[in-house]
Amino acid sequence: MSIINMSHVEITTFFLVGMPRLEYAHIWISIPVCSMYLVAVLGNCTILFIIKTEPSLHEPMYYFLSMLALSDMGLSFSSLPTMLRIFLFKASEISANACFAQEFFIHGFTALESSVLLIMSFDCFLAIHNPLRYSSILKTVRVAQIGVVCFFKSFLLVLPFPFTLRRLKYCKKSQLSHSYCLHQDVMKLACSDNRIDVIYGFLGALCLMVDFMLIAVSYILILKTVLGKNASQKEQLKALNTCVSHICAVTIFYLPIINLAIVHRFARHVSPLFNVLMANVLLLVPPLMNPIVYCVKTRQIRVRVVAKLCQKQI
Repeated sequence: MSIINMSHVEITTFFLVGMPRLEYAHIWISIPVCSMYLVAVLGNCTILFIIKTEPSLHEPMYYFLSMLALSDMGLSFSSLPTMLRIFLFKASEISANACFAQEFFIHGFTALESSVLLIMSFDCFLAIHNPLRYSSILKTVRVAQIGVVCFFKSFLLVLPFPFTLRRLKYCKKSQLSHSYCLHQDVMKLACSDNRIDVIYGFLGALCLMVDFMLIAVSYILILKTVLGKNASQKEQLKALNTCVSHICAVTIFYLPIINLAIVHRFARHVSPLFNVLMANVLLLVPPLMNPIVYCVKTRQIRVRVVAKLCQKQI
């Protein structure tokens, strides 16, 4: 710690709480947490491996799925180090710079996942609305360009976060109520003017909500397209079924975000444990469930995963 003046002490080290009021059970909590991380990493690596090694899956839909798997893995690896340190080794200290770096990557990969889900919704719409021109519109080069734009857009959006946080002075109680650093938690510890951080944090959250609203618009257009076609009910359901996996991924990702936003706005006296659980759901569940959902609901991937497993057994 370094002295600012006679009445304030600037804090350069933060303490991560983990699970509030459940510190005695951290070693037991580490078992399901580590299991979820392991399954998430294996699942997403499997998706990437199958798509890379199967030429028949070298199509726009699966390239976007690869981007989703990469963003899921980035989200997992961003929060994993501090969670393991807290739950396994009871090491709750984290330097300010390490904290700022972690929140940059967590928010960056969160923004990237939101952008990828938005692209995938338009991909679904294009495949249903204009299937004959689908391949000619979404060529491999264009898909790569979209991926690069999404990556830079997402990380440029959160790039100011570490720098705006570094300019603040921290002299309040240095405990963060999670197992990792989040922008909204760190800026609350500041004893200097943090209005810029509050405004910029709100703009970042607003960008996620805009992505969600555009996804909703794309599904309205999908429904309008499917119901407007002169097709049987069976054909309409078959067309909509191609988007079921994506709908599940959107629900899994945005539901915790919406819940957290509602709690922060309207239920400020809710138990800290609830906030921590919702934040953990956001970081742990999408990387865990997305590969499972896509393996179960996407026949092309499911068949090839089973084929690879059977080859290994033989």
